[in-house]
Amino acid sequence: MPKPASKSPSQTLPPAAKSPLTDTATLRANARRNIEDGAITSTYGADKEVVIRLLNEALATEWVCVLRYYRHYFMASGMLADSVKAEFLEHAQQEQEHANKLAERIVQLGGEPDLNPDTLTRRAHAEYKVGHNLRDMVKEDLVAERIAIDSYREMINYIGDRDTTTKRILESILAQEEEHADEFSDLLDGWIGD
Repeated sequence: MPKPASKSPSQTLPPAAKSPLTDTATLRANARRNIEDGAITSTYGADKEVVIRLLNEALATEWVCVLRYYRHYFMASGMLADSVKAEFLEHAQQEQEHANKLAERIVQLGGEPDLNPDTLTRRAHAEYKVGHNLRDMVKEDLVAERIAIDSYREMINYIGDRDTTTKRILESILAQEEEHADEFSDLLDGWIGD
């Protein structure tokens, strides 16, 4: 019996579907246009100026929190002070890391981080409340973390998928702010005395 004729590869494979992604030549050409814009390409979907303003408000908030945590660290006194001071110091350092990430992103977007000390507290979402004793300090820090949680969540929802890099940065900061709030809530739940 004769062998059936073999089909050529083009006959056995389905026709290639058009890719939903931009073709390589167009990607390369687009990358060369407006090269001075750095990481911000034509596919950036957010309002850059609004995002920079939001990030500067978050930056001010982080710096106010850094300063408040350091004050609490240095001013904490009493029987429970040593363990709580460690939390204050750790949180001050983590808030400063958040501030650094925000400032770097502002620069990537072509903006300038606003670190003007004269206006930090006016632009910050959190307040600079000193607390009168150790328990008040923990309470004020919990309030500030709760403010940060809501403001970061609102920024994330506003930005959505129009700026995925900023969104990821904000999500990582939000996760740590939630951890901070949980730690302070636990401290207050187990508090004995003033």
